[in-house]
Amino acid sequence: MKELCPVTMSSIKIECVLPEKCHCGESPVWEESSGSLLFVDIPGKKLCRWNPLTKAVQRMTVEAPVSSVALRQSGGYVATIGTRFCTVNLQDQSVVTLATVDKDKKNNRFNDGKVDPAGRFFAGTMAEETAPAVLERHQGSLYALFPDHQVKKYFDQVDISNGLDWSLDHKIFYYIDSLAYSVDAFDYDLHTGEISNRRSIYKLEKEEQIPDGMCIDTEGKLWVACYNGGRVIRLDPETGKRLQTVKLPVDKTTSCCFGGKDYSELYVTCARDGLDPDSLARQPEAGGIFKITGLGVKGIAPYAYAG
Repeated sequence: MKELCPVTMSSIKIECVLPEKCHCGESPVWEESSGSLLFVDIPGKKLCRWNPLTKAVQRMTVEAPVSSVALRQSGGYVATIGTRFCTVNLQDQSVVTLATVDKDKKNNRFNDGKVDPAGRFFAGTMAEETAPAVLERHQGSLYALFPDHQVKKYFDQVDISNGLDWSLDHKIFYYIDSLAYSVDAFDYDLHTGEISNRRSIYKLEKEEQIPDGMCIDTEGKLWVACYNGGRVIRLDPETGKRLQTVKLPVDKTTSCCFGGKDYSELYVTCARDGLDPDSLARQPEAGGIFKITGLGVKGIAPYAYAG
């Protein structure tokens, strides 16, 4: 069974629930305690929290591109801003730097990030783009901010550090370096945070374009947003097969996360930057937040940074 049966497919509903017009929306994270969706607009230098019930949006502007946000166990959030790991308080709009990376690479910035099951905040860097997906190659690295605020560098030579998540048994780390057009896996030691034995588990097909953000569902399958592909795809990391494709009415889909009260809704971020006027006219919802329901699978709650 390669794709879900048509009966299931027909119940899928895709809607733009927040017409935010992000330059490049990214890093959707569901916050259960407030029933809200967190996300960022990277070049817009904005961190946002949207409540689907009240429709209220809290926005906070920071002084550098903000590329990922995550929950923090002690309250508030952590985020990657420029080349800094920071804590963020949405109430008083304050930012505190915990650590800085890539000090020798003035043109770099962080990109996607996510917290592992032990409370470490993983995030990778890239060279700043001259145009979407156009940049100096091999300038990025993958890092983790440990709960004691120490930073570990895992590897360098990264083009665009992107989607990341962990298997349900916490023994595998999944990772995307976008311009390798591959979803990779590593053996993962939850106790130490060590990774090893890198291998590719899925190579993207031409029409799927560029792999971007990623999340896992309760069946251990991966959902990958395809930048310029206008879709999210569901992959089986054990067989390397694509199980499902869900197309959206926008081209530049960037990331995805499960949310809602039972984590049965898939939220998808996307970008406007890089679209010409004709494309923007055809996809007026570009840069908005999309919600996909009726998928028949659920996600897991995000982990929170332990420091």
